[in-house]
Parts: sequence; structure tokens; C-alpha cells
Amino acid sequence: MTHSMTGFASLKGHFGAWSWNWDIRSVNARGLDLRLRLPDWLDGLEAAVRKAVGSAVSRGNVSLSLRLTREAGDGEVSIDASALDRVLANLAEIGEAAEARGLNLRPSSAAEIAQMRGVTETSAPEEDNGPLLAALTGQLPELLRAFNKMRAREGDELRAVLEGQLAQVEVLVGEAQLAAEARREVQAQTLREALMRVMDHAEGMDPDRVAQELALIAVKADVTEEIDRLGAHVAQARDLIAGSEPRGRKLDFLIQEFNREANTLCSKAQYQPLTRIGLDLKHVIDQMREQVQNVE
Repeated sequence: MTHSMTGFASLKGHFGAWSWNWDIRSVNARGLDLRLRLPDWLDGLEAAVRKAVGSAVSRGNVSLSLRLTREAGDGEVSIDASALDRVLANLAEIGEAAEARGLNLRPSSAAEIAQMRGVTETSAPEEDNGPLLAALTGQLPELLRAFNKMRAREGDELRAVLEGQLAQVEVLVGEAQLAAEARREVQAQTLREALMRVMDHAEGMDPDRVAQELALIAVKADVTEEIDRLGAHVAQARDLIAGSEPRGRKLDFLIQEFNREANTLCSKAQYQPLTRIGLDLKHVIDQMREQVQNVE
């Protein structure tokens, strides 16, 4: 199965008064780059998340976040004595100022004073976070299965595209073989004419040395090895795509080898039909490189 490095998944959950939402997404990267946004007061959560993601993902820039909220509960109500003193002093000052102006204010009740900002505070009761942590980490496998399911779906599409591009490369390699055969006679005639021109102006030169130099030119122009290696690369790429292990790095390296052989083929072609095929190969190989960048 081929996995893409591009994926997304989210999952909601709840436990007691707690509710949460997981969110994980990824894009391509050279290695595994894991970025987490988690509550820092839940000891052990980050380590558990890193271990779970590391066992499910081998490459990609992965961002995972957890948004955790708690419903309002009864909790413990307490009085902030200093805040109460400030409120009472302010009320007394207001009462004195009103009386000086002949105004009679209704006395404030204890309930009204208690509702004034800062007078009372409610704190959540202390509790063991172990059950909450277990509920959160217990949901990670489901989240990662959904995440990998999407990456696999994207990977199937990548695989289909790459197989189509490899088929194009294979056809072009076959055309290159035919063009190289057609070029052989043209090249031989060109070398014979070159030899005749050299010999006409080679008085005093060693004929064997001249023949050796021309033979060396012929060897340097031979493209048989490049064509053979391109065919071998096609077979190797198909084996990699059909495999079950992460293979993005190997495919990326193999694409570089494809490109190297295509460049050499173009530089040695010296024959318009073969040059055209080499350029077509480079175009398809560049398209493959773009797709391979997303393979895990």
C-alpha cells in the first residue's frame, strides 16, 4: 500500500465533565517532523502521542492538536477577603457621598455583594487525571486509523499516476532503442566521411592513431548503456511502488537516476529524433519527481 504524506483527520470525545476534539494533518517533508499542541498539565500525554504517531507515520510534517474543555460544575465557592473589603469600603464611600447630597440609597443585600466582581470565586475540585488521560490516549488508535485511511486513499491515486508515467517512460525507452538503431547507419556514414576528410589532410599522420580517435568518438556517442539503465530503472520503480514498506526516499533517489540517464542521452544523441525522445523523457521524469515528493 502506498501512503501519501498529505492527510487529515479529526475526532471528538468526552469523559465525565470533559469534552475534546483531536485534529491531525500533514504535508510532505524529508523526514518526520511532529508538531504538537497539547494541554501541558496532563502529565504523560505528549509522550504517549509521540509514540503513537511515530508508530503510524514514518515521514511528513505532522501537526496534531487537542482542544480540551470542561463543563461548569458545582466546585467549591470561597470569599476573597481583600476583594470583599474593597467592595464594602467603596459602598460606604458611595453611601456617605449620597447622604451628603440628601439622597437615600437602598441598602445592598449580601447576595448582591457576593455577585460583585472578585468577591467570590469558584474552584474546580481536585481530582485524579489518570482516567482522563486513559480516555484520551485510548482514542489515539482510532484517530490514526482515520488519518492513515485518508493517506492511503491519496496514496492509491499517487500510485495510479506514477504507474501511468512509468508506462510512458517505458514506451519512450522503446522508441529510443529504435531511434538508436536508425542512428547507427547515419552515424557510421558520418564517421566514414570524417575519416576521409581527415586522411585527405593527414599527410605524415599515423593512420592507426586516426582510426583510434574516430573509434573513441563512436564509443562516446554510444547510448546503449543509458537506454539499458533506463529500462532497468523502470522495472525497479515498479517493484518499489508495488512494495508495502515506506518507499518515498528510494523513489526520490531513483528519479534522480532517471534524470541523469535522460540528460546523458540528450547530450550524446547527435540525432534529432533521439534528441526529441530524450527531451520527452525528461518532461515525464520531471512530472514523476513532483508526484514522488508526496510519497511516504
